[in-house]
Amino acid sequence: MDHLKDVRWRQRFVNFEKAYHLLKQYIDKPIETELERAGIIQLFQISFELSWELMKDYLEAQELRVKSPREAIKQAYQIGLLDDGHIWIDALSDRNLTVHTYDEKLAEKMVRDIAQTYYPQLKKLYDKLVKEL
Repeated sequence: MDHLKDVRWRQRFVNFEKAYHLLKQYIDKPIETELERAGIIQLFQISFELSWELMKDYLEAQELRVKSPREAIKQAYQIGLLDDGHIWIDALSDRNLTVHTYDEKLAEKMVRDIAQTYYPQLKKLYDKLVKEL
């Protein structure tokens, strides 16, 4: 394992951890306004972006080459870092959709998906990597 790349994923983890904890702080709160929905979606977008970059750095520390978020997810799944690659690919698609589109029904669906499906996957990734630190 390349020492510098090992340090890099650990540093990236610190940023991911901050975003993850912010999302964790608000994920179980009632969401009643458009602003609250937008806030949860934004926290998810930040957490997701940092999660795939963290995966990329982690994989590169393992001597694996990664060029895109989709590739990072696939390789992280292959080495057992992720439990469900399909959910992560869905999260990537939804994250991309929310970046380019705003629709109230989509926002409501995203908040449900984030709380019920995507946040638990972020938690699993967080828990696995905390053990490696």
